[in-house]
Amino acid sequence: MEVKQIILMVLTTFIFTAIFIPFVKKIAIHIGALDIPNERKVHKVPIPRLGGLGIYFGFLLGYMLFGENSIQMNSILIGSFIIVITGIIDDIKPIRARYKLIGQVAASAIIPIYGGIILKDVSALGIYINFGVFSIPITILFITAVINCINLIDGLDGLAGGLSSIYFLTIGIIAILMENTNNLELVLTFVMLGSTLGFLLHNFNPAKIFMGDSGSMFLGYIIAVISLLGFKNVTLTSFIVPVLLLAIPILDTLFAIIRRLLKHQPISMPDKSHLHHQLLKLKFSQRKTVLIIYFVDLLFAASSIFYVLGDFEYGLIIYIILFILTLVLILKTDIIRERNKKS
Repeated sequence: MEVKQIILMVLTTFIFTAIFIPFVKKIAIHIGALDIPNERKVHKVPIPRLGGLGIYFGFLLGYMLFGENSIQMNSILIGSFIIVITGIIDDIKPIRARYKLIGQVAASAIIPIYGGIILKDVSALGIYINFGVFSIPITILFITAVINCINLIDGLDGLAGGLSSIYFLTIGIIAILMENTNNLELVLTFVMLGSTLGFLLHNFNPAKIFMGDSGSMFLGYIIAVISLLGFKNVTLTSFIVPVLLLAIPILDTLFAIIRRLLKHQPISMPDKSHLHHQLLKLKFSQRKTVLIIYFVDLLFAASSIFYVLGDFEYGLIIYIILFILTLVLILKTDIIRERNKKS
């Protein structure tokens, strides 16, 4: 794929989404799809949701202009429709977590069962694992898990959109450097990069619109699919690369699960102790908090690029630095367990 075509994909979807989002905002206000402030929310006034609809339509436009019809692509389209509809319903009138999970699993199941995109094996640090008969269930679990990781990290203006953009950009850079020939993966990556950046134009602090569950779940869904496609070619030969790129949302989700288990609370119970909340408690502004998380995620992205290019030493050094930063974060915040407060 030529660089000119890549630039055209990104620019086309970026411009379309950037122009389309204000119309989505009017629709959200008209039907009452608003995010109302409460004690758990950071924003102070009602903000329209449904921004994910703009990202989704940008994705559809990109596919129509640059994609090719295939069973794999059909499965992605069907699954994405299910996940976006589930998100739209929740954005208009919040539904129970179990019903969202049903939609997530249904959308995820279509990818391996109909599309044949399956996580059959992984390799990392010289270790090889073949999943055998468990391949399809593990694939469904992986997609569903990534959907929820992105969904949970979506708590500040521009956070989920920015992290997703970094993911798409990094995968795109790796694909170009490794001369990837998987057209489906390339089209998905650059179409989503343009669409997400177009949305981010309206979502960065102060946000004029939120992506809602329709956006965060769709982004998680596509990110998971691109990761799975990567296992079939030289771009992502190791499981460690997508894991590193998703390190922040994965760690945030892991901490949330541990935190709620320690408090004997349901795993799905929302709280105000996520990574971004912890940085806000340290007196950082919303914008600075998001930029700090961007910076750390860019370091993860850089380590992934070094790793894929075979420069293991630099990749390992960056990874160790990030691991130390993570430990410092845990020690200095209440992300897992509330520390004793001095009276």
